This record gives sequence, structure tokens and C-alpha cells, in this order.
Amino acid sequence: MRETLKPRIFAAAALALAITMTACTAGAEPGPIESPTAGSRAPRLPLDGAALIASFDRLAKTMMVPGAAMLIRTPDGDISAAYGTTALGGSVPVSLEDHIRVGSTTKTWTATVILQLVQEGRIALDDPVSKYRPDVPNGDDITIEQLLNMRSGLFSYTETYQLLHDMDVDPQSVWDPEQLLALGAGLPPYFEPGAGFHYSNTNYVLLGLIAEQLERKPLREIFQERLIAPLGLTETSFPAIDDASLPTPYASGYMYTDNVRTITTFRLPADLLAQAEAGTLLPNDQTDANPSWAWAAGAGISTIGDLAVLIEAIVGGGLLDSDLQEQRLQNVVPPEPGSPSAYGWGIIRAPSGFYEHGGLINGYNTYSGYDPLNEVTVVVWTNLSTAANGAPPAATIAKDLIEQIYGPPAETAGPNPGDAP
Repeated sequence: MRETLKPRIFAAAALALAITMTACTAGAEPGPIESPTAGSRAPRLPLDGAALIASFDRLAKTMMVPGAAMLIRTPDGDISAAYGTTALGGSVPVSLEDHIRVGSTTKTWTATVILQLVQEGRIALDDPVSKYRPDVPNGDDITIEQLLNMRSGLFSYTETYQLLHDMDVDPQSVWDPEQLLALGAGLPPYFEPGAGFHYSNTNYVLLGLIAEQLERKPLREIFQERLIAPLGLTETSFPAIDDASLPTPYASGYMYTDNVRTITTFRLPADLLAQAEAGTLLPNDQTDANPSWAWAAGAGISTIGDLAVLIEAIVGGGLLDSDLQEQRLQNVVPPEPGSPSAYGWGIIRAPSGFYEHGGLINGYNTYSGYDPLNEVTVVVWTNLSTAANGAPPAATIAKDLIEQIYGPPAETAGPNPGDAP
């Protein structure tokens, strides 16, 4: 039997604001979260900062997160806020300078590096994977683009009992990316290459290995040279696989129960949910858990300010030439007809008009989104990976903030002041 897991990274939350936070978590994927549906409508400026911060505080409290931070950037100005403390039951308040693990948001970094190599003519989107890794099942028929857009069919190693069990037994264990690839490649594919869509962390570990092969240097150096230094990101890093530390200052990270128990769902069973709501069941400290199991799919570290710069550059341009950047935004397609959101080359497009990605990794949940039409950025993080009811806290807060910025979903919204009669 295949157990679905999710090494807490955005592997997850389904596509939309869900996929947005999906990526690398251990255990089952959180269920899809309906994405905001503001479409391409203009934001309601000036923003009511007090109301937005009040909603942020309310939702953070409701979902019982120890700490959280939010940052909204618009042409009209910025709004930021911090909630709670850096440690459960602690006294140090969260700050915007705190470092956190960003989970699957790291996929946007990996995809961008691959696209830069495409731009340089060193790899092609239609190259077969077997050109670089002849050991990958179906490698003659899987293309680099299918790795980027989750259409390779490769089994996700984060959906294996072995990984989740081993993470519970030894949270500090070091996973080599070749081990991760072997876990995914050793199980039957979900479908033939190009015949479907399945969010698989194996795709991005494989892309990271291919980038290292082409560049002949560690992925952390590739990120530093191609993304971090050019964007001036002084608070962003990608750790070596044997490094489980976080730069100071940082927020400690928490999750309920363990990885194996979340194989099918992040929602606590009724008895444990009642205990969590009563405050008698507390989440576990995951701060020192080694993130090497997530590697190119989700091991990055950053701050809320750097995450805003990253998503604006990845969506708005500056890291790729204009033609390839346009192709990146155009090649974001729904995983199936009628899907409200779409996944492309390491980026998601939501019905709101936001291009986004999220991360869910043990202890942390992040959301980064940018609307290039209206130049609006929304970034949220929490130091609780999922709420007791299974909801992704950062993605849930972001959805609420975006709906306030743009107004209620189109089907219930009143006339827009700028709309023709």
C-alpha cells in the first residue's frame, strides 16, 4: 500500500494556496485550500492596515501558532506585523528579522537555476532526463520540463513510509540527495511521463542533482552565485546536508504528533484535537530536525523580507531574460481541466492573479505571492507547520489577507468602483 506523506514542506497543500504550501512535509498532504478568486481586479487602495493586522492576529491566535509574521507590499506602501513569540511558551517576541525554514518555496530557487542554465544553452527543456541521469526509470521519455511542472510521473520519496519512519526515529539523520532519489526512483511511477500531474519532491531533488552535475559545484554555492548574491539577499541561505542550524535570530518550529501519524492527514483525530484546543496537547519542537531530506525541494532558509524580494524577482523578472521570463509565466497550466490553480516551472498561478508558492516543512509554514499586474506582494510565515485541524496556517492567513486587499470573491463581490456600468 502506498502511504502518502509529506515531509513538511509544501509538497503540499494542493494546488492553489494548497500547493502553495505543499512541498515538503512529512506525512499526508493537507487537503486543498480554496484559493482567493479576486482575479485581475485592482487592489482596494489605500489599504486598511489596522484591519489587516487585526485579521492576521485573529487567525494566528485561532490556529494556535506560537509565532507568525506578515508583510504586504503595494504601490501605496507596506504593511507588516509580527505575532507571538519565537518559542512556544517563550518570552522573546517574533520579529521581521527572524529566520525560518521556507520549505517548498525552495523549489522556486531550483527551478530558476535550471531555467538560467536553459538560457545559457547548457540544458534544454525538452532534453530527456536520461541524458544526465541514465539510472532514472522512464528517463528516455521524461523531459526536464516535465520535472519542472510535476508531470514526470516519478514517485515522490516523501510519500514513502521508510522516510517518515526514519525521520521520526532520528530527526537529526543526514539524508544524501542520492538516497532520496533512490527512494523515489525505486517505486513504480504514478503514470507514464506527461500523462498526468502529481506533486513529487523527487522531481526537484533530481533537478538539483542535474544542476550540480552541470555546474560541478554544490547546490548551495549555485544558489549563492545565481540567486542570493545577485539579489543582495543577506539573510537567505541553503544549508549543507549535515547542517541543521538556523542563523540568529530565528524562530523555533513546531508540529503536532509525528511524521508517520500524518501519513493520511494532518488533522488530529477527534480526541487529540480536543486536547490541543484545550491546551493539554502541545506541538513538538522540530527546530533542530535536519532538513536534508527536503534538499532542493525544500531545505532553504530565509526571512520575510528576503522572501518578498525573491518572489518579486522570480515572478517580476530580473533573473531570466525577458523572453524566457514571459515563457515561464505563460507555461503555468492547470493540472487538470477545471482546476482553479495552475503549476508551471516551479511556480503556481492562483485565480487571484497571484503567482505564488508555499512551503510546509516540519515546524514551519510559508506563503510567498506576487501579483505582477498590480505590483502587490504578500508573504506570511508561521512557526507551526499545520494547525491542529490540519489547516496550513500561513496559507490560510494569506488567503484572508488577499481577499481583504482585493475584496470578496468575484461571485459575491459588489460592483468595483472602476467597473463600467
